[in-house]
Amino acid sequence: MIGMDENVAELEGIAVSVAGHCRPCLLYHLKRARELGIDWVDIEEAIQLASDIGRSGDEDMHRFASAASRRLGDARRDKGGPGGP
Repeated sequence: MIGMDENVAELEGIAVSVAGHCRPCLLYHLKRARELGIDWVDIEEAIQLASDIGRSGDEDMHRFASAASRRLGDARRDKGGPGGP
């Protein structure tokens, strides 16, 4: 961990664990954060930030995947491929 404060690294670990849906990782980083004396408000902020980003990303990804799928289906239909006439 070159140049990164240990507290910042643990808060980042918490956020990445939440965003990555890794429960064992989250429990590890929560325990470590408490051992370091990181304030609960900062921990909650990291959790909330990751949750907000994840929720936004999930919705955006769903729209992107649907649009991409429709474009691919349209292109195949135009060429008479599978899913075409």
